[in-house]
Amino acid sequence: MNKKLIIAAGALAFALTGCDQLCQGPKTKTALVTDKDKYSYALGAHFGNQARFQLVTRDSIDLDLDLFIQAFKERYNEDSAHFLMNDSIIFQTLTDLSQARQAEKNKKDSLAAEANKAAGEAFLAKNKTAEGVVITESGLQYKVITEGTGATPADGDIVKVHYTGTLLDGTKFDSSIDRGEPLEFPIGAVIPGWTEMLKLMKVGGKVTAWIPSDLAYGPRGRGPQIPGNSLLVFEMELIDTHAADAPAAAPAEPAKPEVKKAEVKKAEAKPAAKPAAAAPAAKPAAEAPKAEAKPAAAPAAAAPKAEVKPAAAPAAAAAKPAAAAAPKAEAKPAEAAKPAAPAAAPAAAPAAAPAAK
Repeated sequence: MNKKLIIAAGALAFALTGCDQLCQGPKTKTALVTDKDKYSYALGAHFGNQARFQLVTRDSIDLDLDLFIQAFKERYNEDSAHFLMNDSIIFQTLTDLSQARQAEKNKKDSLAAEANKAAGEAFLAKNKTAEGVVITESGLQYKVITEGTGATPADGDIVKVHYTGTLLDGTKFDSSIDRGEPLEFPIGAVIPGWTEMLKLMKVGGKVTAWIPSDLAYGPRGRGPQIPGNSLLVFEMELIDTHAADAPAAAPAEPAKPEVKKAEVKKAEAKPAAKPAAAAPAAKPAAEAPKAEAKPAAAPAAAAPKAEVKPAAAPAAAAAKPAAAAAPKAEAKPAEAAKPAAPAAAPAAAPAAAPAAK
């Protein structure tokens, strides 16, 4: 407030510099000839209007204009020899003025809040006996104008509401209807009286709600439009309600890549098993039992001793897949013959192996 007072005071003094008293003799001009004349007068008029509003109309400050103009002139001309206050004293004086005026305002607001509280309580006591008025445990009062047929909002829902808000004396302070569009917001992001009222409504419903000050803005009010301890009257229409986006939905999506990874692992395992199961070389090995498979097993058994790999090459080029399966057979030499034995059911063996893993 100090800064505002300084600006306003300076503006008023600036506006008054055109008078004979300040200008030390020159007469008041009645015509604006030069550009300097015009912008000087325009600035004086602008600051004069602003200072009049701030100091007189709004703040009701009682000024001694003679001293006001004297101080302005001395500062404007940097005539320090005539200063009656230094800067620190000026600052402290304006601070004291601001604090005194704020204390006065707080006192007035407190008295007004007490009066508003009493008026609100008296109204609610009388209104509770009116036809159709419902009273909740919190003290909220409402009357159904139109019964809704849709869903009822729940905690966390997003609601869309048309409303008009007035004070007890009928002064309108807000209206979505006047703005031409309903208000959409999370149900818990408003005053307690609104949250409670909305949870009692259904989509399509209209009510008149009388909200006590302790369910609204309390003793402090909300700016100049809603004084402290004001009982608020709302005409409310619930247009829509829907659940907000669930935060858990986002983590659910990464589960798909995890499944794909699992499938990839299985898919990776299958190719390892397929060469053993569906390898073309396995069929000749399967036919070997018909034509004495034991000699075929003998080279496999002799492989560790005499490096059978060169001997396997002349047999067929397809022996490479059989060699690929050999590392697994080396881990368990005794079971090496088992993959070749179930030649009658090649598809069953690979399917069982990944599942076991």
